Amino acid sequence: MQRALFSRSALLAQQAAAALDSPLAARSAPLMQRLDRSMSSVTIPPPACMLRPLEAPLRYLFGPGPSNVPPRILAAGGRPIIGHLHPEMYEIMNDIKKGIQYAFQTENNMTISMSGSGHAAMECAVFNTVEPGENVLVAINGIWGERVAEIAERMGANVHRMVKTPGGYFTNKEIEQAMQKHKPVLFFLTHGESSAGLCHPIDGIGDICRQHNCLFLVDTVASLGAAPIFMDKQNIDILYTGSQKALNAPPGTAPISFNDRACHKMFNRKTKPVSYLFDMTHLSNYWGCDGQPARVYHHTGPVSGFFALRESLAILAERGLEESWRKHKEVAAYLYRGLEDLGLKLFVPERDLRLPSVTTIAIPEGYDWREMLAYMMKHHQIEMTGGLGPSIGMVMRIGLMGYNCEKRNADLALHALADALKNCKKSKA
Repeated sequence: MQRALFSRSALLAQQAAAALDSPLAARSAPLMQRLDRSMSSVTIPPPACMLRPLEAPLRYLFGPGPSNVPPRILAAGGRPIIGHLHPEMYEIMNDIKKGIQYAFQTENNMTISMSGSGHAAMECAVFNTVEPGENVLVAINGIWGERVAEIAERMGANVHRMVKTPGGYFTNKEIEQAMQKHKPVLFFLTHGESSAGLCHPIDGIGDICRQHNCLFLVDTVASLGAAPIFMDKQNIDILYTGSQKALNAPPGTAPISFNDRACHKMFNRKTKPVSYLFDMTHLSNYWGCDGQPARVYHHTGPVSGFFALRESLAILAERGLEESWRKHKEVAAYLYRGLEDLGLKLFVPERDLRLPSVTTIAIPEGYDWREMLAYMMKHHQIEMTGGLGPSIGMVMRIGLMGYNCEKRNADLALHALADALKNCKKSKA
Protein backbone atom coordinates (compact mmCIF):
# COMPACT_ATOMS: atom_id res chain seq x y z
CA MET A 1 0.00 0.00 0.00
CA GLN A 2 2.71 2.50 1.02
CA ARG A 3 4.82 1.48 -2.02
CA ALA A 4 1.81 2.05 -4.28
CA LEU A 5 1.17 5.52 -2.83
CA PHE A 6 4.84 6.38 -3.17
CA SER A 7 4.88 5.22 -6.82
CA ARG A 8 1.77 7.25 -7.62
CA SER A 9 3.26 10.35 -5.98
CA ALA A 10 6.46 9.93 -7.97
CA LEU A 11 4.44 9.59 -11.20
CA LEU A 12 2.48 12.77 -10.46
CA ALA A 13 5.72 14.63 -9.77
CA GLN A 14 7.16 13.46 -13.09
CA GLN A 15 4.01 14.54 -14.94
CA ALA A 16 4.12 17.97 -13.29
CA ALA A 17 7.77 18.41 -14.23
CA ALA A 18 7.02 17.41 -17.83
CA ALA A 19 4.16 19.88 -17.98
CA LEU A 20 6.41 22.68 -16.82
CA ASP A 21 8.89 21.83 -19.56
CA SER A 22 6.21 21.75 -22.31
CA PRO A 23 5.96 24.46 -25.03
CA LEU A 24 2.61 25.56 -23.60
CA ALA A 25 4.17 26.10 -20.19
CA ALA A 26 7.00 28.06 -21.76
CA ARG A 27 4.53 30.34 -23.57
CA SER A 28 2.39 30.86 -20.50
CA ALA A 29 5.26 31.47 -18.03
CA PRO A 30 5.51 35.26 -18.64
CA LEU A 31 1.74 35.55 -18.20
CA MET A 32 1.90 33.64 -14.91
CA GLN A 33 4.75 35.84 -13.69
CA ARG A 34 2.75 38.99 -14.52
CA LEU A 35 -0.27 37.59 -12.69
CA ASP A 36 1.91 36.72 -9.67
CA ARG A 37 3.31 40.24 -9.60
CA SER A 38 -0.08 41.86 -9.96
CA MET A 39 -1.46 39.84 -7.04
CA SER A 40 1.59 40.42 -4.82
CA SER A 41 1.38 42.83 -1.89
CA VAL A 42 5.14 43.44 -2.03
CA THR A 43 5.94 46.83 -3.54
CA ILE A 44 9.56 47.21 -2.38
CA PRO A 45 11.88 44.95 -4.39
CA PRO A 46 14.72 42.98 -2.76
CA PRO A 47 17.69 45.33 -2.34
CA ALA A 48 20.56 44.55 -4.69
CA CYS A 49 23.05 44.52 -1.81
CA MET A 50 21.14 41.65 -0.18
CA LEU A 51 21.55 39.54 -3.31
CA ARG A 52 25.33 39.68 -3.05
CA PRO A 53 27.47 37.57 -0.68
CA LEU A 54 28.62 39.15 2.58
CA GLU A 55 32.10 40.62 2.35
CA ALA A 56 34.21 41.81 5.27
CA PRO A 57 37.86 42.85 4.91
CA LEU A 58 40.66 41.36 6.96
CA ARG A 59 42.20 44.15 9.03
CA TYR A 60 44.57 44.58 11.93
CA LEU A 61 42.45 46.13 14.67
CA PHE A 62 45.10 48.10 16.55
CA GLY A 63 42.71 50.71 17.88
CA PRO A 64 40.99 50.92 21.28
CA GLY A 65 38.60 48.08 20.44
CA PRO A 66 37.15 45.87 19.22
CA SER A 67 40.27 43.78 18.89
CA ASN A 68 40.86 40.88 16.51
CA VAL A 69 39.10 37.71 17.64
CA PRO A 70 41.24 34.54 17.79
CA PRO A 71 40.13 31.49 15.77
CA ARG A 72 39.25 29.51 18.90
CA ILE A 73 36.72 32.13 20.01
CA LEU A 74 35.34 32.53 16.48
CA ALA A 75 34.83 28.77 16.38
CA ALA A 76 33.05 28.80 19.74
CA GLY A 77 30.69 31.54 18.53
CA GLY A 78 29.95 29.50 15.40
CA ARG A 79 28.76 26.39 17.24
CA PRO A 80 25.14 25.28 16.68
CA ILE A 81 22.57 27.36 18.51
CA ILE A 82 20.76 25.91 21.50
CA GLY A 83 17.76 27.33 23.31
CA HIS A 84 18.44 30.19 25.71
CA LEU A 85 16.46 28.35 28.41
CA HIS A 86 17.94 24.89 27.85
CA PRO A 87 19.72 23.25 30.81
CA GLU A 88 22.94 23.17 28.76
CA MET A 89 22.68 26.94 28.29
CA TYR A 90 22.31 27.42 32.02
CA GLU A 91 25.49 25.41 32.53
CA ILE A 92 27.33 27.65 30.08
CA MET A 93 26.00 30.71 31.90
CA ASN A 94 27.20 29.22 35.19
CA ASP A 95 30.64 28.77 33.64
CA ILE A 96 30.61 32.39 32.49
CA LYS A 97 29.74 33.52 36.00
CA LYS A 98 32.72 31.63 37.44
CA GLY A 99 34.98 32.99 34.73
CA ILE A 100 33.89 36.55 35.51
CA GLN A 101 34.46 35.99 39.22
CA TYR A 102 38.03 34.94 38.43
CA ALA A 103 38.66 37.84 36.05
CA PHE A 104 37.23 40.34 38.56
CA GLN A 105 38.83 38.59 41.55
CA THR A 106 35.55 38.47 43.42
CA GLU A 107 33.37 35.98 45.25
CA ASN A 108 30.20 38.00 44.57
CA ASN A 109 27.19 35.79 43.92
CA MET A 110 25.49 38.58 41.94
CA THR A 111 27.76 38.21 38.92
CA ILE A 112 26.32 38.06 35.40
CA SER A 113 26.86 39.16 31.83
CA MET A 114 24.65 41.74 30.20
CA SER A 115 23.16 41.10 26.78
CA GLY A 116 24.72 44.15 25.20
CA SER A 117 27.92 46.16 25.00
CA GLY A 118 29.73 47.90 27.84
CA HIS A 119 27.14 50.68 27.73
CA ALA A 120 24.50 48.11 28.73
CA ALA A 121 26.46 47.31 31.89
CA MET A 122 27.05 51.00 32.52
CA GLU A 123 23.31 51.72 32.37
CA CYS A 124 22.45 48.62 34.38
CA ALA A 125 24.75 49.74 37.20
CA VAL A 126 23.27 53.24 37.39
CA PHE A 127 19.63 52.33 36.77
CA ASN A 128 19.57 49.70 39.52
CA THR A 129 21.46 51.47 42.29
CA VAL A 130 20.28 55.08 41.90
CA GLU A 131 16.79 56.52 42.29
CA PRO A 132 15.50 59.87 41.02
CA GLY A 133 16.61 62.75 43.23
CA GLU A 134 19.64 60.97 44.70
CA ASN A 135 23.14 62.41 44.44
CA VAL A 136 25.73 60.85 42.16
CA LEU A 137 29.40 61.85 41.99
CA VAL A 138 31.20 61.26 38.69
CA ALA A 139 34.92 61.54 38.03
CA ILE A 140 35.41 62.82 34.47
CA ASN A 141 38.82 62.69 32.82
CA GLY A 142 37.65 61.39 29.46
CA ILE A 143 34.52 60.29 27.66
CA TRP A 144 33.31 57.52 29.97
CA GLY A 145 32.69 59.76 32.94
CA GLU A 146 30.78 62.07 30.62
CA ARG A 147 28.59 59.17 29.52
CA VAL A 148 27.78 58.04 33.06
CA ALA A 149 26.94 61.59 34.08
CA GLU A 150 24.46 61.89 31.22
CA ILE A 151 22.93 58.49 31.95
CA ALA A 152 22.42 59.41 35.61
CA GLU A 153 20.91 62.77 34.71
CA ARG A 154 18.51 61.16 32.24
CA MET A 155 17.05 58.96 34.96
CA GLY A 156 16.62 61.89 37.35
CA ALA A 157 19.71 61.81 39.58
CA ASN A 158 21.45 64.93 40.86
CA VAL A 159 24.86 64.63 39.20
CA HIS A 160 27.98 66.30 40.58
CA ARG A 161 31.04 66.29 38.36
CA MET A 162 34.72 66.20 39.20
CA VAL A 163 36.53 67.20 36.03
CA LYS A 164 40.14 66.87 34.86
CA THR A 165 41.55 67.32 31.38
CA PRO A 166 42.14 64.07 29.46
CA GLY A 167 45.10 62.24 30.98
CA GLY A 168 44.57 63.76 34.43
CA TYR A 169 43.79 61.74 37.54
CA PHE A 170 42.12 62.34 40.89
CA THR A 171 43.85 62.08 44.25
CA ASN A 172 42.12 60.26 47.06
CA LYS A 173 42.01 63.54 48.97
CA GLU A 174 40.15 65.26 46.13
CA ILE A 175 37.68 62.39 45.98
CA GLU A 176 37.06 62.43 49.72
CA GLN A 177 36.52 66.19 49.75
CA ALA A 178 33.95 65.88 46.96
CA MET A 179 32.14 63.11 48.85
CA GLN A 180 32.01 65.21 52.00
CA LYS A 181 30.53 68.07 50.00
CA HIS A 182 27.96 66.23 47.84
CA LYS A 183 27.11 63.14 49.92
CA PRO A 184 26.51 60.86 46.94
CA VAL A 185 24.93 57.40 46.99
CA LEU A 186 27.20 56.38 44.07
CA PHE A 187 30.70 57.37 42.95
CA PHE A 188 31.87 56.49 39.43
CA LEU A 189 35.46 56.16 38.25
CA THR A 190 36.98 54.77 35.05
CA HIS A 191 39.88 52.41 35.72
CA GLY A 192 40.99 52.24 32.07
CA GLU A 193 40.14 55.55 30.39
CA SER A 194 40.69 54.51 26.79
CA SER A 195 39.99 57.95 25.34
CA ALA A 196 43.13 59.27 27.04
CA GLY A 197 45.19 56.11 27.63
CA LEU A 198 45.12 56.46 31.43
CA CYS A 199 45.00 53.66 34.01
CA HIS A 200 43.64 55.30 37.16
CA PRO A 201 44.88 54.28 40.63
CA ILE A 202 42.18 52.45 42.64
CA ASP A 203 43.71 51.67 46.03
CA GLY A 204 42.04 53.37 48.99
CA ILE A 205 39.06 54.78 47.09
CA GLY A 206 36.75 51.92 48.07
CA ASP A 207 37.61 52.53 51.72
CA ILE A 208 36.70 56.21 51.36
CA CYS A 209 33.38 55.28 49.78
CA ARG A 210 32.53 52.99 52.67
CA GLN A 211 33.33 55.69 55.19
CA HIS A 212 30.80 57.93 53.44
CA ASN A 213 28.13 55.24 52.83
CA CYS A 214 28.60 55.53 49.09
CA LEU A 215 28.76 52.78 46.48
CA PHE A 216 31.92 52.59 44.36
CA LEU A 217 31.29 51.89 40.65
CA VAL A 218 34.28 51.15 38.39
CA ASP A 219 34.51 50.82 34.60
CA THR A 220 37.16 48.31 33.45
CA VAL A 221 36.05 47.91 29.82
CA ALA A 222 39.48 48.82 28.43
CA SER A 223 41.62 47.53 31.30
CA LEU A 224 40.30 44.11 32.36
CA GLY A 225 42.88 41.44 31.63
CA ALA A 226 45.51 44.06 30.82
CA ALA A 227 45.99 45.81 34.19
CA PRO A 228 45.54 44.47 37.73
CA ILE A 229 42.15 44.94 39.37
CA PHE A 230 40.92 43.26 42.57
CA MET A 231 37.21 43.82 43.14
CA ASP A 232 36.99 42.36 46.63
CA LYS A 233 40.36 43.48 47.99
CA GLN A 234 39.89 47.02 46.68
CA ASN A 235 36.34 47.28 48.07
CA ILE A 236 34.74 47.93 44.70
CA ASP A 237 30.96 47.61 45.01
CA ILE A 238 30.06 47.38 41.31
CA LEU A 239 32.46 46.45 38.52
CA TYR A 240 31.80 45.96 34.82
CA THR A 241 33.68 45.40 31.60
CA GLY A 242 33.13 44.63 27.92
CA SER A 243 33.79 41.53 25.86
CA GLN A 244 35.59 43.09 22.89
CA LYS A 245 38.83 44.47 24.31
CA ALA A 246 41.47 42.31 26.06
CA LEU A 247 38.95 39.48 26.40
CA ASN A 248 38.90 39.29 22.58
CA ALA A 249 35.30 38.14 22.22
CA PRO A 250 33.03 39.85 19.68
CA PRO A 251 31.21 42.96 20.92
CA GLY A 252 27.82 42.36 22.50
CA THR A 253 28.26 40.96 26.02
CA ALA A 254 29.28 42.84 29.15
CA PRO A 255 30.23 41.17 32.47
CA ILE A 256 29.10 42.96 35.63
CA SER A 257 29.21 42.14 39.34
CA PHE A 258 27.50 43.59 42.43
CA ASN A 259 28.61 42.97 46.01
CA ASP A 260 26.31 42.66 49.01
CA ARG A 261 26.36 46.42 49.71
CA ALA A 262 25.24 47.13 46.17
CA CYS A 263 22.59 44.39 46.31
CA HIS A 264 21.14 45.83 49.52
CA LYS A 265 20.72 49.21 47.87
CA MET A 266 19.50 47.67 44.63
CA PHE A 267 16.84 45.40 46.07
CA ASN A 268 15.46 47.86 48.66
CA ARG A 269 14.40 50.57 46.25
CA LYS A 270 11.29 52.72 46.61
CA THR A 271 10.85 52.89 42.83
CA LYS A 272 11.35 50.41 40.01
CA PRO A 273 14.42 50.83 37.79
CA VAL A 274 13.66 52.90 34.70
CA SER A 275 14.61 49.98 32.41
CA TYR A 276 12.79 46.65 32.33
CA LEU A 277 15.51 44.98 30.26
CA PHE A 278 18.22 46.00 32.75
CA ASP A 279 16.20 45.34 35.93
CA MET A 280 18.42 43.19 38.14
CA THR A 281 15.37 41.73 39.89
CA HIS A 282 14.72 39.82 36.66
CA LEU A 283 18.31 39.43 35.46
CA SER A 284 19.40 37.92 38.77
CA ASN A 285 16.82 35.18 38.28
CA TYR A 286 17.76 34.61 34.64
CA TRP A 287 21.36 34.07 35.75
CA GLY A 288 20.44 31.86 38.73
CA CYS A 289 21.69 34.37 41.31
CA ASP A 290 18.51 34.91 43.33
CA GLY A 291 18.28 31.54 45.06
CA GLN A 292 15.01 30.59 43.33
CA PRO A 293 14.61 26.97 42.18
CA ALA A 294 13.54 27.94 38.63
CA ARG A 295 14.76 30.49 36.13
CA VAL A 296 11.93 32.42 34.49
CA TYR A 297 12.00 33.84 30.97
CA HIS A 298 13.05 37.48 30.90
CA HIS A 299 14.65 38.03 27.50
CA THR A 300 16.39 35.96 24.84
CA GLY A 301 20.08 36.12 25.60
CA PRO A 302 22.71 36.24 22.83
CA VAL A 303 23.45 32.52 22.72
CA SER A 304 26.36 32.72 20.26
CA GLY A 305 27.74 35.73 22.13
CA PHE A 306 27.68 33.77 25.37
CA PHE A 307 29.47 30.86 23.69
CA ALA A 308 32.23 33.26 22.59
CA LEU A 309 32.41 34.99 25.98
CA ARG A 310 32.72 31.66 27.78
CA GLU A 311 35.62 30.70 25.50
CA SER A 312 37.36 34.04 26.01
CA LEU A 313 37.13 33.68 29.79
CA ALA A 314 38.46 30.11 29.48
CA ILE A 315 41.50 31.39 27.57
CA LEU A 316 42.13 33.99 30.27
CA ALA A 317 41.85 31.33 32.98
CA GLU A 318 44.26 29.03 31.12
CA ARG A 319 46.81 31.80 30.66
CA GLY A 320 46.33 33.19 34.16
CA LEU A 321 45.60 36.77 35.15
CA GLU A 322 49.11 37.56 36.32
CA GLU A 323 50.62 36.31 33.07
CA SER A 324 48.11 38.36 31.08
CA TRP A 325 48.97 41.49 33.08
CA ARG A 326 52.69 40.82 32.64
CA LYS A 327 52.38 40.32 28.89
CA HIS A 328 50.43 43.54 28.36
CA LYS A 329 52.95 45.51 30.41
CA GLU A 330 55.89 44.00 28.52
CA VAL A 331 54.46 44.63 25.04
CA ALA A 332 53.37 48.16 26.03
CA ALA A 333 56.92 48.96 27.18
CA TYR A 334 58.27 47.62 23.86
CA LEU A 335 55.81 49.84 22.00
CA TYR A 336 56.78 52.90 24.09
CA ARG A 337 60.43 52.50 23.11
CA GLY A 338 59.56 52.18 19.45
CA LEU A 339 57.33 55.26 19.51
CA GLU A 340 60.01 57.33 21.20
CA ASP A 341 62.54 56.13 18.60
CA LEU A 342 60.21 57.57 15.94
CA GLY A 343 60.28 60.92 17.73
CA LEU A 344 56.68 60.60 18.90
CA LYS A 345 55.55 61.89 22.29
CA LEU A 346 53.59 59.68 24.67
CA PHE A 347 50.51 61.55 25.87
CA VAL A 348 50.55 60.30 29.48
CA PRO A 349 53.98 61.27 30.85
CA GLU A 350 53.89 59.10 33.98
CA ARG A 351 54.69 55.54 32.95
CA ASP A 352 52.82 54.02 35.91
CA LEU A 353 49.61 55.80 34.87
CA ARG A 354 49.62 54.56 31.28
CA LEU A 355 46.95 52.07 30.25
CA PRO A 356 48.82 48.96 28.99
CA SER A 357 46.10 48.02 26.49
CA VAL A 358 45.63 51.42 24.81
CA THR A 359 48.61 53.72 24.25
CA THR A 360 48.04 57.36 23.40
CA ILE A 361 50.51 59.58 21.55
CA ALA A 362 50.30 63.32 21.09
CA ILE A 363 49.44 64.19 17.49
CA PRO A 364 52.76 64.80 15.69
CA GLU A 365 53.30 68.50 15.14
CA GLY A 366 52.37 69.66 11.64
CA TYR A 367 50.48 66.49 10.68
CA ASP A 368 46.79 65.95 10.00
CA TRP A 369 45.94 62.98 12.24
CA ARG A 370 42.97 62.01 10.07
CA GLU A 371 45.23 61.79 7.02
CA MET A 372 47.70 59.62 8.91
CA LEU A 373 45.01 57.22 10.09
CA ALA A 374 43.51 56.96 6.61
CA TYR A 375 46.96 56.33 5.11
CA MET A 376 47.68 53.45 7.50
CA MET A 377 44.27 51.92 6.83
CA LYS A 378 44.70 52.16 3.05
CA HIS A 379 48.31 51.03 2.76
CA HIS A 380 48.71 48.71 5.76
CA GLN A 381 45.13 47.58 6.56
CA ILE A 382 45.79 48.76 10.12
CA GLU A 383 43.20 50.50 12.24
CA MET A 384 44.39 53.07 14.73
CA THR A 385 42.15 55.88 15.91
CA GLY A 386 42.13 59.47 17.01
CA GLY A 387 40.81 60.75 20.29
CA LEU A 388 37.26 60.32 21.58
CA GLY A 389 35.08 62.89 23.32
CA PRO A 390 37.26 65.48 25.05
CA SER A 391 40.49 63.97 23.68
CA ILE A 392 39.56 64.51 19.99
CA GLY A 393 42.31 66.46 18.28
CA MET A 394 44.72 65.75 21.14
CA VAL A 395 45.80 62.14 20.67
CA MET A 396 46.13 59.12 18.41
CA ARG A 397 45.40 55.76 20.00
CA ILE A 398 47.12 52.39 19.53
CA GLY A 399 45.54 49.31 21.08
CA LEU A 400 47.35 45.99 21.53
CA MET A 401 45.02 43.85 23.59
CA GLY A 402 44.73 40.15 24.38
CA TYR A 403 45.22 38.21 21.13
CA ASN A 404 46.82 41.29 19.52
CA CYS A 405 49.21 41.84 22.42
CA GLU A 406 52.39 40.65 20.70
CA LYS A 407 55.69 42.36 19.89
CA ARG A 408 55.28 41.45 16.22
CA ASN A 409 52.06 43.46 16.16
CA ALA A 410 53.82 46.36 17.86
CA ASP A 411 56.37 46.18 15.03
CA LEU A 412 53.58 46.28 12.44
CA ALA A 413 52.07 49.34 14.13
CA LEU A 414 55.45 51.10 14.36
CA HIS A 415 56.24 50.37 10.70
CA ALA A 416 52.87 51.78 9.62
CA LEU A 417 53.39 54.91 11.71
CA ALA A 418 56.88 55.42 10.29
CA ASP A 419 55.50 55.07 6.76
CA ALA A 420 52.71 57.56 7.48
CA LEU A 421 55.17 60.08 8.94
CA LYS A 422 57.27 59.76 5.79
CA ASN A 423 54.46 59.99 3.22
CA CYS A 424 51.76 62.19 4.76
CA LYS A 425 51.94 65.93 4.24
CA LYS A 426 53.49 67.99 7.00
CA SER A 427 52.54 71.64 7.22
CA LYS A 428 55.31 74.21 7.39
CA ALA A 429 53.51 76.26 10.03
